[in-house]
Amino acid sequence: MLAAEPLPNFVFILADDMGWNDAGFCGNAKIDTPNLNRLAREGIAFPQACASAPNCAPTRACLLTGKYTPRHGVFTVVDERHKPGSPHHKIMAAESRESLPTEQLTLAEALKSTGYATGMFGMWNLGRGRSGPTTPTGQGFDVFTEPKELGFEKDAYRNALGSYAPDTLTDAALKWVVSVKDQPFFLYLPFHDVHEPFDPKPDLLEKYKSRGGVADPELAATVEAMDQNIGRLLFALERMDVSKRTYVIFTSDNGGSRHTVAPLRGGKGTLYQGGVRVPAFIRGPGIKPGISQAVTLSMDWFPTVLELAGQKQIKTLDGQSLVPFLRNPVTKWERDVFWHFPCYIGGGSPCSAVRSGEWKLIEFFETASIELYNLERDPGETNNLARQEPKRAAELLSKLHTWQASTAAPRPTSPNPAYDPSAAPLRGREQQNKGNKKPTKPTS
Repeated sequence: MLAAEPLPNFVFILADDMGWNDAGFCGNAKIDTPNLNRLAREGIAFPQACASAPNCAPTRACLLTGKYTPRHGVFTVVDERHKPGSPHHKIMAAESRESLPTEQLTLAEALKSTGYATGMFGMWNLGRGRSGPTTPTGQGFDVFTEPKELGFEKDAYRNALGSYAPDTLTDAALKWVVSVKDQPFFLYLPFHDVHEPFDPKPDLLEKYKSRGGVADPELAATVEAMDQNIGRLLFALERMDVSKRTYVIFTSDNGGSRHTVAPLRGGKGTLYQGGVRVPAFIRGPGIKPGISQAVTLSMDWFPTVLELAGQKQIKTLDGQSLVPFLRNPVTKWERDVFWHFPCYIGGGSPCSAVRSGEWKLIEFFETASIELYNLERDPGETNNLARQEPKRAAELLSKLHTWQASTAAPRPTSPNPAYDPSAAPLRGREQQNKGNKKPTKPTS
C-alpha cells in the first residue's frame, strides 16, 4: 500500500499598509524586492487583488474567517479618535467589534483540527491580551508571539537593545518552524512592516535617498528590509528540505498611503482603489507560474488554503477558492464583490461598494450619494459616470442594497446630534492627553 502524500505546509505573510505598487513584481522599478519578485515569478501573481476592507482589523478578520465584514462585525480598528458620535462625524457611524467573535471558525482552527501545527508571529489586532478566547491562542494558534513580547513598543521598529523588529520577529518564526518541520504547519506571519512611522535601517535609507526618483526613501528602505527577511525564510525552508511542499502566500491588509498609490485614487481608509488594491501572489507545489487578472479579496485565501490542504469546503464561507486559477491563470471568473465600511477613520467616511466586472459603484452614507466608475478605462477613478450611466448605476446600487440586506449590514444614515462642523479628530498624543478638553479645532 502506498503511503499517503504528506499534507502541504502554508506560510502566510501579511504586510501592513503595503500599497499595490510598493514591490518590484508589481511594477515598481525603484524599490528592490528580489525575494518577493522571485516568489511571484515562480507562482501566480494577482495584480487585481484587493483587500476585503480599507484598513487593518476588518481585513484580518475577513482573511481568518473567509467572510465579509457584516458577518463578523469587525468593521474598523476601534479607536477613540473615531468613536461613533464624535463631534467631527456628520452621521452616527456603526459600532465595530474590537475582537473577532469566538463563534467564528478561523483558518487556524480549521487546519489545527486536521493535524496542523499553527503558529502566529506578528500583529493580531483582533482582541487584546496574551491569553483568552479572543486572542490568537484562543482562536486556533498553538503559538503566538507579538512584537511587544520581544521588547518592541506599539508601532516601534526598534527595541531598547537596538534590534530591528522584522529581523527579531523572523528569528522567532524560524525557530518555531524548525521545531515543527516534521509535521504539517501553518505559519501566519503578519509583519508590522510597512506601517508608519518608519525607522529604517540607516544603510538602506541612505541607499534610497541617493537613488533618484524614489517617492519615499523611508518606505522603500522598510519594504526592502521586509523583503530581506522573506529571503531568510525562503532559505530556511530550502535548507530544511520542506520548501517543495510549502505554499507561500503574500498580500497586504489594505492599500498604501495616498502619496504613494498614484495613479490610483484614495489610499488607506477609503474604498477607492488606492485604499483596497494590494499586492498578492501564491507559490507552491503544483502551481504553474503565471499571472491572473481575477479580482480577488482577502477572504478568498481561507477556502483556497482549505482546498490545497485537501479539506472539504465550508458552505458558510463568502470567499471562493482560487485553486482554479492556480491550475489555469486565464480561467474566467464572473462574480460580484462587495466592501462595507460604515465607519469613519482618517480621511474616510461611512461607505459601501460593489464591483461587477469592470464597473464599480460606491455608496456614501454621509451624503446619500453614489459614484460609478469603469475601472478598465479609468483605474484612477477620476470620471464619475453615475449621471451618464443611470441604468447601470441603478442596477449596481440595487445589487449592493440586496447584498447589504442579505448580510444584515448596518447602513448609518442618522444625523449625529453632537456634530460640530468646526471640530476635527484628535490625533496622536492629543488623544492621550485629552482629559476634559473640548475637541480640537482644525488649524489654518
